[in-house]
Amino acid sequence: MAEELYFIKTNPTIAKINLYNKLSREEENILKFLQPEAKNTLETIKEKIKDSVEELTQEELLLIFQWFHKVYSSDHEETKTQLFINGIDLFYEIPTNVHAENFLQILSDYEKLLKQDMNYIVDSKNFNQFLIYGIFLTEMINRKQHPDNILCEYLKPDNQSLYLLAEDQCGVKDFDPNIIPDLQHYFNDLYDLTKFYKGSIIKLENQ
Repeated sequence: MAEELYFIKTNPTIAKINLYNKLSREEENILKFLQPEAKNTLETIKEKIKDSVEELTQEELLLIFQWFHKVYSSDHEETKTQLFINGIDLFYEIPTNVHAENFLQILSDYEKLLKQDMNYIVDSKNFNQFLIYGIFLTEMINRKQHPDNILCEYLKPDNQSLYLLAEDQCGVKDFDPNIIPDLQHYFNDLYDLTKFYKGSIIKLENQ
């Protein structure tokens, strides 16, 4: 069960220099954190970063994340700043497990409907399409409380197939109405933060 859900943009050029050098400088510290098989794990991570930070597996990237959180445990904003300096932009978080799980459930249903596995690194265009679907779905479920969703109406003309897909799902899925406003907020925020972005987006689950 995901306790937190992180959304990340990367800068492989910066990571190739800054993150690689940081891991090399603080090797003794990170080796204690990475036990067991620490040396091999660290060398694998460093070699991949030299090529591209996006070559890391979800587990390897999560290890780096957890290490940064441990080093800067007293200040979450400093953790984010240090990650950014090292080529990892944590641009959005869904912090509670109930919201993270429901977000992931909507994603899983969407993948099955489209027969498309988005993996943990996803092209921003595909991710954007999912977010539009999520905006439509949560708006439909939440319509009685908030009948006027300007963003939904703006997106609808150019995304009719996603709208109809959400409409079908709205009739067959049973969601807790109490969490829908928060989910709607997450989908709207993520759409605003990624609609003009052209790179890959990483979805990282912290369990």
